[in-house]
Amino acid sequence: MISVCGERLLPDVSGAVYVPGCDTLIVSDLHLEKGSSYARRGVALPPYDTRTTLKRLAQVLRKYRPARVISLGDSFHDPEAPQRLSTVDRGVIAAMTQAHAWVWIAGNHEGLVDAPALGGSAAEEMALGKLVLRHEPRAAPATGEICGHLHPVGVIRQRGRRLRRRGFMSDGTRLVMPAFGAYTGGLNALDAAFGAVFDTGFTAWLMGDTQVYPLPSSKLLPDEPASAATPAAQALETGRSANRPRFQAIRKKSDRR
Repeated sequence: MISVCGERLLPDVSGAVYVPGCDTLIVSDLHLEKGSSYARRGVALPPYDTRTTLKRLAQVLRKYRPARVISLGDSFHDPEAPQRLSTVDRGVIAAMTQAHAWVWIAGNHEGLVDAPALGGSAAEEMALGKLVLRHEPRAAPATGEICGHLHPVGVIRQRGRRLRRRGFMSDGTRLVMPAFGAYTGGLNALDAAFGAVFDTGFTAWLMGDTQVYPLPSSKLLPDEPASAATPAAQALETGRSANRPRFQAIRKKSDRR
């Protein structure tokens, strides 16, 4: 459980966070139709990102059955993305927005969503009790802020191997959400971009296969120098390749027998 300004938040291995106190599920950075956006620029990606992301979202909605859902910006990869939705995917979104009180927060990629066409309502930002929900983080202190935009990941070394995982980053006064979309990449939480967000240490809640593991930021590692990669490979990087070892809780030395 993550506590932000006294509000209890339950991080999920999907990348969503559930707020029990107000029966609300929050997701960020779906980036729907990213594949078709890249295709228009000549980068060939499999056109399945929207379908995969919506399937994941449907699973987490069935798990929590929230009264309200907040999509925290960059729900679509560009302003024209909603027009490129297939009939099937548009129907899935309509069913979701009809079943839940749905709020689309504006992102830097798509701006304010056309809520009448998709269902739900749209807002630049919104308050949720002691919390304020927006897409892009503001410079610290931004007390009570829940935001996305940065696609945080954490890197650790375990059993001699480096693991790179999406995660929730929080110092107890604010929270940066991981990206939920199937084709979204990630930014190392030790990157300079996070320096304006957390002026002191923070906790990284890294997503494992079956649960979320909290680690102090002091345990995180910077990225190694990047090797050359094709645009398609860069676009598809998600930080949790199937051939990577399972993430396991790191125990204190005194707990190891």
